[in-house]
Amino acid sequence: MRKERHKHDHEEHMDESWLIPYADLLTLLLAMFIVLFASSQIDQKKFDEIRKSFQAALSGGPSFFQNMSPVPPNTEVGVEREGAAEEKEQSTDEQMRQKESVQLLELKRQIDQYIEENGMTTRIETQLDQYQLRITISDNTLFASGSAQLNPESRQLAGTISILLEQHPDYEVIVAGHTDNVPIKTSNFPSNFHLSSDRALAFMSVLLENPDVGKERFSIIGYGENKPVATNDTPEGRAQNRRVEVSIIRNVQ
Repeated sequence: MRKERHKHDHEEHMDESWLIPYADLLTLLLAMFIVLFASSQIDQKKFDEIRKSFQAALSGGPSFFQNMSPVPPNTEVGVEREGAAEEKEQSTDEQMRQKESVQLLELKRQIDQYIEENGMTTRIETQLDQYQLRITISDNTLFASGSAQLNPESRQLAGTISILLEQHPDYEVIVAGHTDNVPIKTSNFPSNFHLSSDRALAFMSVLLENPDVGKERFSIIGYGENKPVATNDTPEGRAQNRRVEVSIIRNVQ
């Protein structure tokens, strides 16, 4: 009878040592989910507080959280590298853009100085923007009415511009001719397109007389009457529309 009672008491007090590792496992799982939640909020201060708390609560060995830092959501290594590459490319482009601005500003200053010294401020102007340095020359500075033959003064101007362009060999140069809307039809110029193209070609030809200017970077456009900068209803407006433009094109825009 005693043996049976003793056996029954023993069965009532089963071994519960398995609860210890089970509780440790639950604790670690809870810790992991808390860390994941804190990381998803990208709150560095909150993460540091949680990390310190678990370092103090867990065993004295090296903490699992010691060298961790929160990772922003939806972030991948490839995306980070791509973003860094884009930032580097943008930084390089900005440096090149600033360098070009310095070079083109100096070129503009030199041309403006020549214009002022030769009393051409009312007939030639320069403008620098995010796309180009543009030199605008009125047609009566370059040509006689209805002609595409350069006068001596304009040849000297073209020679000076060519020497300055020689110092900046990395830029494309476009020479464009423009007319007013008064129709022209002669044996030499069947239309305003022909007149504007021939005038642009005549001016570029003088620029290219300098063998060191680099002819491979030059081109011409004849716009005719299609790119007016003023009204064609007045003599003054038509005079502004008859022009040749030399555009030094930026490489980085």
